[in-house]
Amino acid sequence: MLSLLLILLASLFFTGIIIRTKSLASGRKGPGIFQPISDVIRLFKKGAVYSETTTFIFQIAPSIYFASVIMAILVIPFGTTKGIISFNGDFVFFAYVLALGKFLSIISALDTGSSFEGMGASREALYSMFAEPAFFILMGSFALLTGHTSFYDIFNTLHFDSYISYMLAALATFVLIMIGMIENSRMPIDDPKTHLELTMVHEVMILDNSGFDLGLILSASYLKFAMYGALIANFFIDDLSFAIAIPLFFAIQILFAIVVGVLESFMARFRMSHNPQYIFTLSSVALLIFFGVLLVLEKLT
Repeated sequence: MLSLLLILLASLFFTGIIIRTKSLASGRKGPGIFQPISDVIRLFKKGAVYSETTTFIFQIAPSIYFASVIMAILVIPFGTTKGIISFNGDFVFFAYVLALGKFLSIISALDTGSSFEGMGASREALYSMFAEPAFFILMGSFALLTGHTSFYDIFNTLHFDSYISYMLAALATFVLIMIGMIENSRMPIDDPKTHLELTMVHEVMILDNSGFDLGLILSASYLKFAMYGALIANFFIDDLSFAIAIPLFFAIQILFAIVVGVLESFMARFRMSHNPQYIFTLSSVALLIFFGVLLVLEKLT
């Protein structure tokens, strides 16, 4: 329960810090940190409008997408506190419950009959497919290192006490940051502020969503960022007391948001043809973690 509450709190300011960082980097004051949440609250007060060409799939997809993110958050622990749901192999459940929500959002875009939304859905499916191996190699490597297959046991057994282990932590943090940016369709994979349908990915998928449904989709995106930040934080809070672990958790979330804002400010968006190979290189980085684990276990000679 503690992990869920902390992630919910972090999601309130995460996207606002990204936008504020980008504003400061470009010499502007920018909106307040809580402006994205204010926009979502305004959307929640509005009704949704549905095209006559859509079916019930389009209507239920935003709710299932939001629920899938909440379900994924429930398995994330916080230090010595288990997630609300915890069992052996729960990181597999984490990945595929997110995939379920992503699948519904993709077929929801296809349900509109728009060629632009279908194009965006195709790109979203491709990018998620390429990012998935990196996550499983990463978590599988730490499962091999610790001998456990649940988030709680992995993070509580994992200890960094050598140069190789510090390298593993740094690479794992990099992979999770990149996966978080890919899953949220941020730069350099996608530009959330673009208005050209031919180059949009996630944004073009939700062009027909409005009101309450759009609020759910945006809320889920904010939660996903904080969720990946919580996974990163678990590498470092270990068995610290709550008086230290909770401030450290929020410090890591804020730092993560600033890093995303800086990357988006100073990196150009890739060409569409370069995105798959860029995402697939994350699997190569995850393989370095795997070989590092083999070195630690002295199984690589």
